Amino acid sequence: MKKHIRQLLLITGLMAISTGCKKSRLDLVDQSAYAYDTYFTNIAALNQATVASYATLLHPGLWAREYYFIFDLMGHEAKRASFLLGPEQELGDYTFGTNNSDLGSLWGSLYRMIFRCNLVIDRAAAWNPTATADRAKLNQYLAEVKFLRAYAYLHLVTLWGDVPLYTDYQTTLHNNYLSRSAAADVWKQIEKDLTEAEATTELPTVYSAAELGRATKGAVIALLGKTYLYQKKWAQAQAAFEKLMGAPYTYKLDPSFDNVFSTTNQNTPESIFQVMNQQWTDWGVGSPYYMFGNGAEQVGKQTHSGRAMEYGFNDWKNVYISTAAVKSFTYPSPVDGLPYTDPRARSTFYGTPASGGDTVFCQQCATGIKSYNFDATDPQGDYRWKKYEYYNLVEKYGDPKSPINGQVIRLADVMLMLAEAYIQQDNTGNAPLALIDSVRSRSHALLYTTLGDKNNAMKILMRERQLELCGEQSRYFDLLRWGIIKQTINTEKAAEPGTGTQPFQDKNLLLPIPDIEKNYNPNVAKDIKNGWN
Repeated sequence: MKKHIRQLLLITGLMAISTGCKKSRLDLVDQSAYAYDTYFTNIAALNQATVASYATLLHPGLWAREYYFIFDLMGHEAKRASFLLGPEQELGDYTFGTNNSDLGSLWGSLYRMIFRCNLVIDRAAAWNPTATADRAKLNQYLAEVKFLRAYAYLHLVTLWGDVPLYTDYQTTLHNNYLSRSAAADVWKQIEKDLTEAEATTELPTVYSAAELGRATKGAVIALLGKTYLYQKKWAQAQAAFEKLMGAPYTYKLDPSFDNVFSTTNQNTPESIFQVMNQQWTDWGVGSPYYMFGNGAEQVGKQTHSGRAMEYGFNDWKNVYISTAAVKSFTYPSPVDGLPYTDPRARSTFYGTPASGGDTVFCQQCATGIKSYNFDATDPQGDYRWKKYEYYNLVEKYGDPKSPINGQVIRLADVMLMLAEAYIQQDNTGNAPLALIDSVRSRSHALLYTTLGDKNNAMKILMRERQLELCGEQSRYFDLLRWGIIKQTINTEKAAEPGTGTQPFQDKNLLLPIPDIEKNYNPNVAKDIKNGWN
């Protein structure tokens, strides 16, 4: 994928469609752009369009910047520092409304991803090559964009419920005022896309280094299992996840938990699907600040995340790790029931020795190891993020240009989801126990010898997901689907130093339909209740 990613600049004229995909914009002809009717008639062009679909992962609202703020803050794994202003502050306080720009960008980029995927599917059908090699590649690209379209709709339906369902390019051209479809229909479309992608024999299980980052068949199966899990289709989720536990798949837990979130995580054997933030040799020019409003296509060829600098204690320090998240790493020992601090704390945050957080940094700097000076007088609690940081290598970053790839789906996540599928079917025996203990043993955490009954097993499973996936934008979705988000967020917020509020309301179970959509699409606007959803 490294050698192809620069090609998406060539088709920006065709691809850079606004959030609403307004027909008036589609009617404008860019004389310097490739023509819709004549360009997509060879496999290289279809590949460029497919890569452009991936590019939306780094557009506003998604993985270059806003995605980590949205879900870390709303899931109360992060909390704002005094430096955090604007829409991100609203997310952490649950004071956001329909005009929150981060949520509007998330909605817009997800639909932009869908639009681009639909274009690939449309042009592939129109071209219909007869050459065997071209047909094989075309089928691969179709499976990839179906994965991406399912990824986008999984977010939309989980976060907003009933949403417009665009499944073909021509509908976008001729009727982009679709009404909201029932959530059940959206889920069906997600399942359809992923089952069709899985059945595609041309979709690889692994790629060469040049194409690393594309969706594999394993990524498709993992997302399908997640789709079943979110719908409480436990047996189907189990069947999907079990496929990834053996041949032809070779995923395994990385021996180093720290490596999964390091500058070398591109090649971790644990990754099932990553957002490729590595700065390639031919992709290192342009503004590192592209994430503050435009995709890399508009202001420079950079592919990276701003998270390290924005979260970094020695840089912009926009957020703390929440006190509730820190405290979750200390719990009754599986061995004797006494207070026990999980070793994953040291890999997740900087803090005090008593908290289990790391107390030093710059282990590989030329200047030598330095101490993290925890401020005991800070009323917010001076715990800061270590996960996805690389202060082991440098004392300060210099600009918001982190090369650490974003983990979208990794093996430990899948193993814990498989354990959950077992437990939800009243199996609390050796199968889920082995999965949970495997994840724990990688970090040298004490192991369980039994999970107990279903209720106790779910408590253990929930804690394992909280600790293992802390800061990976999973907790908000977990709390939401478990039906415990309101009481959890309000309880934690009420106890948080400097907060003392219970901000989560019943309406927050769904996000508000953004102004950018309701002001454009009258068929969506008329269906919105109480100005929210």
